[in-house]
Amino acid sequence: MTTTLITGANKGLGFETARQLIAAGHEVWMGSRDAEKGKAAANELGGRFVQLDVTDDESVRAAAETIGHLDVLVNNAGIAGSIGPVGDVTPADLRAVYETNTFGPVRVTHTFLPLLEKSEKAVLVYVSSGLGSAGRILDPATVEFHVPTLAYGSAKAALNMITLHYAKTYPNMRVNCVDPGYTATDLNGFQGPQTIAEGAEIIVRMAQVTEDGPTGTFVDRNGTVPW
Repeated sequence: MTTTLITGANKGLGFETARQLIAAGHEVWMGSRDAEKGKAAANELGGRFVQLDVTDDESVRAAAETIGHLDVLVNNAGIAGSIGPVGDVTPADLRAVYETNTFGPVRVTHTFLPLLEKSEKAVLVYVSSGLGSAGRILDPATVEFHVPTLAYGSAKAALNMITLHYAKTYPNMRVNCVDPGYTATDLNGFQGPQTIAEGAEIIVRMAQVTEDGPTGTFVDRNGTVPW
């Protein structure tokens, strides 16, 4: 059985990804920094709960010790940060978003790499965003062009580059970043036109790629996303 860890799995896209992967036969560890909410979510889906705060070294180390074996890592946990005029954004604003959205996935990946390297079918999925796509941010025809998210967008752009470095360094693993699209979650006040199931579709698909599948790509449910 494929053993999978999803960070930020107690709600939203993480929860729906867990639901779909459990249905597909994965043993899913549902990471959540809130133990009460995480346990409730895992009990609801039949997953396994692990307390995991991606901003805390000890929490991540303890989670790795608890899980012990891993085939698939879905780095999903993230925060939105503030949305507003670019000129108002401070270094502190960026630091808060980067800690979860950029440093968090690196912290989790670094800690779990020894487990992933022992797997014969290691897969890493980084949940990015079209807001981290330079191609979309510069195109007035896209939704992303009109959203002033300096902190969130730049954190996701950095995550895209991080994904490429892992993909290049570990050719025996499948390492990809995905854009779920504008999905109705609490991250955006449930404003997105896509359902949670639609948003999770590409995450689930890339979590199940085989050893001959793509690596080093940036994709959404419709195909390739421009870097």
